[in-house]
Amino acid sequence: MITSSANQQMKRIIQLNNKAKTRYGQRVFVVEGMKMCMEAPREDIVGMYVSESFLEDGRKAQVVQGRHYEVVSDSVFRMVADTQTPQGILCLVKMPEYNMDDLLGSQKAAHILILENIQDPGNLGTMVRTGEAAGITGILMDKATVDFFHPKTIRATMGAVYRVPYYIAPNLPEAIEQLKAKGVGIYAAHLSGELSYSQPDYAGHTGFLVGNEGNGLSPEAAGLADTLVRIPMEGDVESLNAAVAAALLMYEAKRQRG
Repeated sequence: MITSSANQQMKRIIQLNNKAKTRYGQRVFVVEGMKMCMEAPREDIVGMYVSESFLEDGRKAQVVQGRHYEVVSDSVFRMVADTQTPQGILCLVKMPEYNMDDLLGSQKAAHILILENIQDPGNLGTMVRTGEAAGITGILMDKATVDFFHPKTIRATMGAVYRVPYYIAPNLPEAIEQLKAKGVGIYAAHLSGELSYSQPDYAGHTGFLVGNEGNGLSPEAAGLADTLVRIPMEGDVESLNAAVAAALLMYEAKRQRG
């Protein structure tokens, strides 16, 4: 049993939770909780850790039976976990690798969420989770967007992180131009949009551009869109939460595609 936070494995977990540079240097991220650990592809799990009290619950102990894991004292587990009330199980998982072509999908028309400078990890995770439910084929984001593997992002995806292809573009405008060259129509959620978001036809290859929570899309990114669309709002509301706006757009495409 690991009983000290000075243990090298525990130090590694803390660094992976706290530093994106460490995560990308090792190409490994941390997931917590029963659901997230059990849904992780077994071949991608490079370490599993359970607390001593976790194993005292016979039902939980049965779930990890046959798997290789390290036992950690409850006090140390609480120190290395990122959550306030840890469930007593966490895993280290290899980052999946994707390229731009993976975002296009293969069985149906592309349905891509394109993100510029999203800053809230909960928003990003919610978009990933909602995107999977709405049938997107992938997510394209710029380097200014919050880390895809931030612990809070991971938790908010509720497992979708394992299944939704993503690509972090070194240069977002260039990446968008690549999509356009492959026949992807680009629609930007924008207050200046003349069309309601439900008016365009999203049956073909489609990409939805969503910008920063506070400032929206940059003029450069908005200028790359084929069409600016607006989401009708009443009252004195000036804008919607970025994740909510993305959900409306993605689900409109899903509705149109049946």
